[in-house]
Amino acid sequence: MAVKIRLKRIGAKKTPFYRIVVADSRYPRNGRFIEEIGYYDPMKTPAEIKLDDEKVQKWLKNGAQPTETVKSLIAKNGNQQ
Repeated sequence: MAVKIRLKRIGAKKTPFYRIVVADSRYPRNGRFIEEIGYYDPMKTPAEIKLDDEKVQKWLKNGAQPTETVKSLIAKNGNQQ
């Protein structure tokens, strides 16, 4: 089972809002997920990023692979990989 940390879009048309979730890579983008670890709101100025640092570190240690976008959000939030 390949586990990824990725974005799940829940915003309406033209107003994106994303939850940062841990999911099996075989599941669809907005489908089932294992755990929610934060959210990303690009519509606010500046963009709002909220992550549960403990959960992020736990999943990274367990081998979850973040997508490129999530990797940059983690870096902007101040977490180390």
